[in-house]
Amino acid sequence: MPFEIRPFRCPVPMVAALLPALALVALPAGAQPFPSKSLRIVVPYAPGGVVDYVGRTLGQKLSEQLGQSVVIDNRGGAGGIVGVEVAARAGADGYTLLVMDPAIVINQGLQPQVPYDVLKDFRTITIATSSPLVLAINPKVGARSVAELTAIAKAKPGTLSFASAGIGTTPHMAGEFFKSRIAQDIVHVPYKGSGPAMTDLIAGNVQMTFSSIAAAIPFFKDGRLVGLATTGSKRVAALAELPTMIEAGFAGFEVELWQGLFVPSATPKDTIARLHAETVKALGTAELRAALAKVGNEPVGNSQAEAEQFVRAELAKWAKLVKVAGIKPQ
Repeated sequence: MPFEIRPFRCPVPMVAALLPALALVALPAGAQPFPSKSLRIVVPYAPGGVVDYVGRTLGQKLSEQLGQSVVIDNRGGAGGIVGVEVAARAGADGYTLLVMDPAIVINQGLQPQVPYDVLKDFRTITIATSSPLVLAINPKVGARSVAELTAIAKAKPGTLSFASAGIGTTPHMAGEFFKSRIAQDIVHVPYKGSGPAMTDLIAGNVQMTFSSIAAAIPFFKDGRLVGLATTGSKRVAALAELPTMIEAGFAGFEVELWQGLFVPSATPKDTIARLHAETVKALGTAELRAALAKVGNEPVGNSQAEAEQFVRAELAKWAKLVKVAGIKPQ
């Protein structure tokens, strides 16, 4: 009988059984599906602030979803610059993330030599949360609207002062924005944090500030401070009686205390896509929404393209104000 070569036909069940093994063979040596170890979220501030709170609450939810621990790494210093640089120089493998507020773009326009470029060194995963500020004044100022405050500033140039948590912070830039819009001198008094700033405002040592909503509400309720307007595009549910700055006659006056989630720019696209999907999923849960509401924040979770466009616009916006207002770093 002549010798015959016949093609081998593997039974379908055997093919199905071999597929997982073949897939593992196809992976590069040492490669493992992401994530296969714990993740780190760098927070460029000391524990206890809004950025730290957002990082921790989001990190806890991501840990549950990804099945890996998420470690919060507080790296405070230089108005957030130290922590941002740490994240920029980290390995671009998706295991180091950065949560940061508008100071990441403000510092780049304000400081002559920051050790990072937000557009080159980072990819923005998403804008995770956002909250407007509220214009708060000491009751002794006597104003009950933004128009009345403006009239006082114009009648007594240079006699009003505004507090902030430090040079380059979002409250500082909001105050400078207000000054530029009314074309009047209001003295900026920077503090080392929002706590001391609020203490001096209540004492009457300064007359006004742009504060986070969560920090100001208790003092509105007991009458120690008066709220005049919020800085978002729409009214805030917790302060529904207050108009926005836009409604008060300041078209285009929008200042948001947002928290963005970033990774080093060389992070693989599929890893970024996974992190984006998991972050948006976490932000959509009732549990996380409730936790964010406690500090006056709302989840955003926009697309990566929208987030990067937003960061680019914020960088240009604040760099322009720094130049026009002649703001100098400490």
